[in-house]
Amino acid sequence: MQWETVIGLEVHVQLATQTKIFSGASTAFGAEPNTQACAIDLAMPGTLPVVNEQAYRYAIMFGLAIDAEIGKRSFFERKNYFYPDLPKGYQTTQLEQPIVGAGQVELNLGEGRTKTVRIHHAHLEEDAGKSLHEDFHGMSGIDLNRAGTPLIEVVTEPDMRNAEEAVAFAKKLHSIVTSLGICDGEMSQGSMRFDVNVSVRPKGEEKLGTRTETKNLNSFKFMEEAILLEVERQIDVLENGGDIVQETRLYNGDTKVARSMRSKEEANDYRYFPCPDLLPVELDDDYIDSIRADMPELPEARRERFKEDYQLSDYDADILSGDMAMANYFEAATKACNDAKLVANWVMGDLSSKLNNDELSIGQSKVNAEQLAGIISRIKDDSISSKIAKDVFEAIWNGEGDSADAVIEAKGLKQVSDTGALEQMADEVIANSQKQVDNYRNADPDKRPKMMGYFVGQIMKASKGQANPKAINEILLKKLNELL
Repeated sequence: MQWETVIGLEVHVQLATQTKIFSGASTAFGAEPNTQACAIDLAMPGTLPVVNEQAYRYAIMFGLAIDAEIGKRSFFERKNYFYPDLPKGYQTTQLEQPIVGAGQVELNLGEGRTKTVRIHHAHLEEDAGKSLHEDFHGMSGIDLNRAGTPLIEVVTEPDMRNAEEAVAFAKKLHSIVTSLGICDGEMSQGSMRFDVNVSVRPKGEEKLGTRTETKNLNSFKFMEEAILLEVERQIDVLENGGDIVQETRLYNGDTKVARSMRSKEEANDYRYFPCPDLLPVELDDDYIDSIRADMPELPEARRERFKEDYQLSDYDADILSGDMAMANYFEAATKACNDAKLVANWVMGDLSSKLNNDELSIGQSKVNAEQLAGIISRIKDDSISSKIAKDVFEAIWNGEGDSADAVIEAKGLKQVSDTGALEQMADEVIANSQKQVDNYRNADPDKRPKMMGYFVGQIMKASKGQANPKAINEILLKKLNELL
């Protein structure tokens, strides 16, 4: 039997406000546990929450970016459940009247393929704390620093049909929120977390299958792995005569293992009711229009600008404009060395490879934009070859120098471009390679260019890789042709 996968996402986007959604406590990442949770975050008796206007502004910006309906009247409800990291015993969230209504996100899947993913809504809510399971000798610790941090939860329709589309949507959403500046996008810090709803059904069937929800995936790679594993599991269950149980699941990206967590709750299990401490928020057109007027450049506009301003291909522009941090890095490096194409090649090549290998975001890169521009500038002025540039890049990455010039000087890597020195090396190689010279002389003219590689290689070996390849080729070609 052929099966069709159906995927919907619920994405928690941590808003980049300085303070929490209902209190003045800091949202800064990395503080000592339980040092940033105030009495309001803990719902201590006598405290009253006050809505953070910046959280509303950020939510509205997101709604405008996806061409969604903006809820001119919204209010908060209490979602009741009991868990150790939920200090209030309830979560303040939105259900009936969220701030952002229906919208859509357009995906470019490559090779001319596009996809529209419908957004059901996005609502504001507070985050819970965090359970810590390491170093507690069989017990769990609770860190409430994150409690009360503002989130928007973006809920899609079940429009995606495979892991590729789900990852493409996640990356596009990441691009949108970081471009808006409403989220830093640092998934390793929990700034974006994905809950993936997956079901399968016989191909051609209209009715949706029973879905499972895999929660708290914090990387594109883990999300893709979890979807592929869950699809395979569900198909195996169904083809062996079993039934899919609606449940919440967890995926461990380190062990590549998924497990059942609990049966899936329904909305009525949470006993939602309007929050008695918070009044409804009503917006007028002037307020929304003022936010619309200050909207920053969005990914699609940036992509077109990159193509026009930097003469980038569609592929290069797609990659470099998709992530706000990468776009800023690319533009800063290009401004410093004035060579967009070389910067694009390095960012998408050596830099991205290093970041992937070390599991770092571009914001954590050990070679900054100015340092990369310095390497490229030395390639352009023939101080170093492209091959030596890779060694310089590696040295800066490993902390062996803070600039291309410093590494080149310290390691004696400057390229030999002196014509006299190169001619002397060429004469010595030709004198010691009579057999290869005879082969070159007797070869068909169209085969001689390939035979140049031997002579170039010998000079590179003699110069320890520091001879200027372009100058070597010109000198060798002239000298060898004089022997014909």
